[in-house]
Amino acid sequence: MNREQIAREIIATCLKMNALGLNQGTSGNISARYQNGFLITPSGVPYEKLTPEQIVYVSNEGEYEADKVPSSEWHFHLSCYQARPELNAVVHNHAVNSTAVSILNHAIPAIHYMIAVTGTDHVPCIPYATFGTPELADSVKEEIKHSKALLMQHHGMIAMEVNLEKALWLANEIEILAKLYLKVLPIMESVPVLSQTEMQRVLEKFKSYGLKTK
Repeated sequence: MNREQIAREIIATCLKMNALGLNQGTSGNISARYQNGFLITPSGVPYEKLTPEQIVYVSNEGEYEADKVPSSEWHFHLSCYQARPELNAVVHNHAVNSTAVSILNHAIPAIHYMIAVTGTDHVPCIPYATFGTPELADSVKEEIKHSKALLMQHHGMIAMEVNLEKALWLANEIEILAKLYLKVLPIMESVPVLSQTEMQRVLEKFKSYGLKTK
């Protein structure tokens, strides 16, 4: 796809994300790999007012167009692309349940086999760092290598996949898992989880599971 097509797909994904209830207002951001860098939503523009021309190109060296301001979180988007060259889209949001779990500083354990959508047996939660900082980007870079989705303490969620459609799908699955986890936590002091043996079996099956790439 050319730049305008990818920009339009980014905007459509933003609107779908809000329609799913995964984000509020101008919080959150979405990007897609493009040429020697990536395209990302601009800072502080409501999704319904976005135009393809406002989507910002950021190079792999962290340089962006002089007349545009990318999302303040562009640093960790760059970290994601550096860490996972096989994946091409990043969705970040402040989904209510995922953010609530992040406030508790909990990883989401293997409460359900769908946790395998991350590529591992849990959804990790990385320690708090101020938004838009290199410190947060460094932490994201290290953890995204092991899991395609993660929580950021007192912040929100990141989901990364091969394309925008799958990245949004993954983000929605993580929010559902977070909701399930929050429902179980008040009931049992020690939440039941699937065994490592079972999760290895599920992870193997998931190699051919899920929304297929176009």
